[in-house]
Amino acid sequence: MPILENLWIIPLLPLLGSAINGLLGSKWPNKIVNGVAVGSTGLAFACALEAVREFSQLPADQIPFVKQYFTWISAGTFRAGFDLQIDQLTVVMLLVVTGVGWLIHVYSTGYMAHEGGYYRFFSYLNLFMFFMLILILAANYVLLFVGWEGVGLCSYLLVGFYFLRKSAADAGKKAFIVNRIGDFGFMLGMFLLFKTFGTLDFVPLFAKAVPMPAESIGQYGTLTIACLLLFVGATGKSAQLPLYVWLPDAMEGPTPVSALIHAATMVTAGVYLVARSHVLFLHAPSAMVIVAIVGCATALFAATIGLVQTDIKKVLAYSTVSQLGYMFLGCGVGAFSAGIFHLMTHAFFKALLFLAAGSVIHAMGGEQDMMKMGGLSKKIKWTYLTMLTATLAIAGFPPLAGFFSKDSILLSAYQNDNGGKILYGVGLFTALLTSFYMFRLIFLTFFGKQRYDEHHVHVHESPNNMLVPLMVLAVLSIIGGWLAAPAFWGGTDYFTKFLEPVFAAGATEAASAEAAAHALEIPLAIVAVITATIGLGVAYWLYLKKPEKPGELAKSMKGAYTTLLNKYYVDELYAAVVVKPLLWLSTHVLWQTVDVQMIDGAVNGIAHGTSEVGDGVRHAQSGNTRSYAVWVVIGAIVVIAIIFWPYLRPTAIGMVR
Repeated sequence: MPILENLWIIPLLPLLGSAINGLLGSKWPNKIVNGVAVGSTGLAFACALEAVREFSQLPADQIPFVKQYFTWISAGTFRAGFDLQIDQLTVVMLLVVTGVGWLIHVYSTGYMAHEGGYYRFFSYLNLFMFFMLILILAANYVLLFVGWEGVGLCSYLLVGFYFLRKSAADAGKKAFIVNRIGDFGFMLGMFLLFKTFGTLDFVPLFAKAVPMPAESIGQYGTLTIACLLLFVGATGKSAQLPLYVWLPDAMEGPTPVSALIHAATMVTAGVYLVARSHVLFLHAPSAMVIVAIVGCATALFAATIGLVQTDIKKVLAYSTVSQLGYMFLGCGVGAFSAGIFHLMTHAFFKALLFLAAGSVIHAMGGEQDMMKMGGLSKKIKWTYLTMLTATLAIAGFPPLAGFFSKDSILLSAYQNDNGGKILYGVGLFTALLTSFYMFRLIFLTFFGKQRYDEHHVHVHESPNNMLVPLMVLAVLSIIGGWLAAPAFWGGTDYFTKFLEPVFAAGATEAASAEAAAHALEIPLAIVAVITATIGLGVAYWLYLKKPEKPGELAKSMKGAYTTLLNKYYVDELYAAVVVKPLLWLSTHVLWQTVDVQMIDGAVNGIAHGTSEVGDGVRHAQSGNTRSYAVWVVIGAIVVIAIIFWPYLRPTAIGMVR
């Protein structure tokens, strides 16, 4: 059975795994739960590989390959079907989601082995995979939105997995609510697109958009507004300013969740949405400028916060927000291939960083504070080597994956006409900060003096089912960017070439800049490597050579240090400006006034009045026969009066006469 004709099989497998474990897993030992969860995602990965093989044999005129299975919603001229499609962009996302997702499932069998609710965890994780696959395979915005909302639901369930812990429950609610704000913008964008084009299917919608004239910079026409509304949804899902606040708190979930959802897959959905809608964004340059500025600002903003965090997962969380900013910077300057390239390499090294951090936490008996670690490189060597590999990759050292993808984005930003030099400068400075805080993490965790009590913490290496995924991801973090390597010697960037048919609308513009790009490639790459080296050197000097210096700097720059440590007080600002006023409004106006006094008051008043009438009538039931006789007589008189009243009125009497 050809998988390409039956793409629904790929998301169905993890859905079945989720249903089976969710319904029956509570009665099974961990081994059977593992078999269902890991087996279903492994089969999905195998089917994805087969689908990609079949896709590679399709003629160019059949791409994108769209398969319509059934009509889901039909109303007048509107149709939304369960339609799946695959093109080059889908191939990249499909392999990342199923491949990295499967590795994280394998890792989770070791990390979560002694946790309660084991079957429930894997049921949620499989369900997430189902919705993420629906999101990337969808052939229209409506079905994509189903996957979009589904991964948001799974994020809520997995972040709040330790639901008895208040901080985890609050983090889950925060993630859910903040994402709903962004999703409202996404829905408005879809409504506007349907009003404009009469369809939400990608192929016909983009075909109608291509011949439309591009709106000029500063013009906010229909396409620009639609793109900005879609971008609002992307800022929520991909944790960009100002809707990034949920992601750092989401570290309350188990570490494999952080790796899968909040590093490798779900948070990249916003980048995927912008890249998928590139035809619209290329017709809305004002929207692209805003995407680039927001991405660049988010990258710098989050990187500065990461400089002083001491929780190992919080450092990686702010690093994720920062790297997502890089991806949006790439898309905003029109380098959609570069943005997706960084999405892919980031999935490798950031998933590795989170899983390696989980291995450290596992070795430390649950400790996450880097100030209580130190000297671990000799005790957990494999964890150290894999995490160092990922750190070199994210810092942008050649020949690791992050070097090539980050270089592509910085080069494209430098060449952009709309403030490109400024965007490049901010991106380069952010790269320096990234190198610094990541090597700070390495030095605090694995080097220096031992800052934990061996009598209470028995440091030990993780089991093989945790280490093997780390090693595979380490290899991918090394070689994952080599597809772009030939471009440095005037050759072909094979990743960009592979995605070229998808982003064909910008192909002419890209071709005209190709010669200039080759001339700038190596000089800008050298500058980027020197910048990363400076970040490494400063971290080495502060945390290994002069370990007392960070404390001295924190005291001498107390205001700046406290501001960064408290994350610019953004959460407190939101609490004061948004949360508390809404709570006051809901408590004093909607609840106490509208609900209690008006609605409940009216209902209770009617009930009270009815009760009073009933009580009065009840007293008439005295049990006294003479009293009943009197009431019978009174009732008879009333009935007779009602019957004969029309004939007793003066006008009626006159008519009788």
